[in-house]
Amino acid sequence: MVIKIVTDSTADLPEALYKELDIAVVPEYLRFGDQVYRDHVDINEDEFYQRLIIGPIHPKTAQPTPQDFANVYRTLCQNADGIISIHLTSKLSGTFNSAQQGKNIISTACPIELIDSKTLSIALGLIVMQAAKMAKAGMSLKQITDEVYRIMPHVHFLILFDTLKYLAKGGRIGKAKAFLGSLLNVKPVLTVKDGEFVPSGQVRTRSRGIDLLLEFVKNAREIQELAVLYSTTADEARLLVERLGSIWDKDRIILSRVGPALGVHGGPGVLAIALRQK
Repeated sequence: MVIKIVTDSTADLPEALYKELDIAVVPEYLRFGDQVYRDHVDINEDEFYQRLIIGPIHPKTAQPTPQDFANVYRTLCQNADGIISIHLTSKLSGTFNSAQQGKNIISTACPIELIDSKTLSIALGLIVMQAAKMAKAGMSLKQITDEVYRIMPHVHFLILFDTLKYLAKGGRIGKAKAFLGSLLNVKPVLTVKDGEFVPSGQVRTRSRGIDLLLEFVKNAREIQELAVLYSTTADEARLLVERLGSIWDKDRIILSRVGPALGVHGGPGVLAIALRQK
């Protein structure tokens, strides 16, 4: 049985993993004024963050169109027994809704299962990665779908922000809004629950924030997958991977970068941990 896995470009997995696991990625859109780019296709991370930090125009994002999804589904259905399409939380984006509309456009092509991951970024990526491994192992559409829903509550995400101003600008701040009035001299730490950002803590220094990320991993039990995510501080992320090596096999840690579509909202200085427990 051939099952194809689809996600959107907010999954933030390294490009090599998308290729290795045969994951189809539907890009989000970014707009700098009149210029429109497909996430990870027309603009890369280095160019994006440079423009975000020093450019005069603050970018906006848009979800893929229903036709974007329909085109991908139609192509994949030609050589597949079914598709599982897993996307970032519908509470922060219209991407899942676009995927539903895209499915309706080609409703008779092949079975398509849509899943709202209720999370985003590399936490979404860990779910997608596991689905792709199961697909490669020959599991059925129902088996993979059931297992994805089973593992979703066991994927956890902790994010250290340098600032919440980008999240507030994009209107994605959710329940973390209560933080805004007290963030002059602190670094916010957020997590994702039920598809929304919620406060998890606040620290006075960045080093203390990194210690919180380490404690998050130390306190987790039966880790199956572990990922470190960063936006602009690559050296800091690599050092975190080294420190995590005393807790978990560092050669198995996924090191990835916040792509442009989510970088709009996270801004520079994001450092995060995602993990999947048994």
